[in-house]
Amino acid sequence: MIRTVAIHGYRSLRELVLPLGQLSVITGANGSGKSSVYRSLRLLADVAQNAVVSSLAREGGLSSTFWAGPETIARSVRQGTHAVEGLAKRNAASLKLGFGGNDYGYSIDLGYPPPPPPATMFELDPRVKRECIWNGPIYRKSSAMVDRRNNFVWLSTMEDEEPVMLTQHLSDTDSMLGSVADPQRAPEMLAVREAVRGWRFYDHFRTDADSPARTAQIGTFTPVLHHDGSNLAAALQTIMELRADDALPTTIEDAFPGSRLFIEDRNGRFDVQLQQHGLLRPLSAAELSDGTLRYLLLTAALLTTRPPELMVLNEPETSLHPDLLPALARLILEAAAHTQIIVVSHAHKLIEPLTAHALCTRLHLLKDFGETTLEGMTLFNQPKWAWPSR
Repeated sequence: MIRTVAIHGYRSLRELVLPLGQLSVITGANGSGKSSVYRSLRLLADVAQNAVVSSLAREGGLSSTFWAGPETIARSVRQGTHAVEGLAKRNAASLKLGFGGNDYGYSIDLGYPPPPPPATMFELDPRVKRECIWNGPIYRKSSAMVDRRNNFVWLSTMEDEEPVMLTQHLSDTDSMLGSVADPQRAPEMLAVREAVRGWRFYDHFRTDADSPARTAQIGTFTPVLHHDGSNLAAALQTIMELRADDALPTTIEDAFPGSRLFIEDRNGRFDVQLQQHGLLRPLSAAELSDGTLRYLLLTAALLTTRPPELMVLNEPETSLHPDLLPALARLILEAAAHTQIIVVSHAHKLIEPLTAHALCTRLHLLKDFGETTLEGMTLFNQPKWAWPSR
């Protein structure tokens, strides 16, 4: 289980460390930084795919994602005695992302190339300055297992032994997590990479008329719902065939009393059919309301027969009628027994039943002088975290 997520220098997240539980619910007002936390988690997942540079480019480049406020916010500014002023920076521009788990921790430090700028038009591409994999939830120099500085990657060894060089030619725009593979000498790197690549993110499924979830698709064995929901029918059929606990019929009955879900096979193309109480014929996916279709998509994601180590749901209440939210909360709680889940939400009818459960950790974000902070967090109770230095 991931116990801590840390972000430094990303948009409003100047320095944020979040303690996570088996089920974590992130709440806060609009503009408090919930979306930034979600995006930073996606960036961490992109590192394992060696796609973090292109992901940052889609956000406008590294410069547009940096914390836009002053390097430090003085107490006099917070008290209103002085205005916010930009001062000369003491530290190099840096975007840091990391997490600590029961078994492994990982962090990456991204920045600009050192001066003078290279003779290239790609001089604003993020450069990886430091990466580290360590044992346990908190980084210590003694617990480091794989260490990367600029283009060099070392495998840590016993104190009386010399570190083993894994590579010294790694491109400074490539992550060691997504590029270096040495299962014999560095199995921990493979373990962390595969775990992070298995994280699943579900963010605002498309339910418009042209949504892929509304059209019949070739049916193949599907234990994992695609992020766009295009394999919805096959995913639901896989759940019905592999789960022996009647979880799917029970979930449908909980949300839509008197209804029955089945999958129609049309020459190998699967189509969702929902027989609702009082209707003479079932409705296909193309006929379902946006809210009903979205609920079926969330059902397929949460009842997966192959639970990931981490699943992140961003505002799953979108397009759902408030009366469906208690049923969705029960579905999330059931799934949280098998996988770690993070939910980003601002719907009280979803938040309240989730946070009332013993599994749940609530993380309420606040905005203070443009900076995202965690409500109730002080120097004395914040999670322990240490960044590897450059």
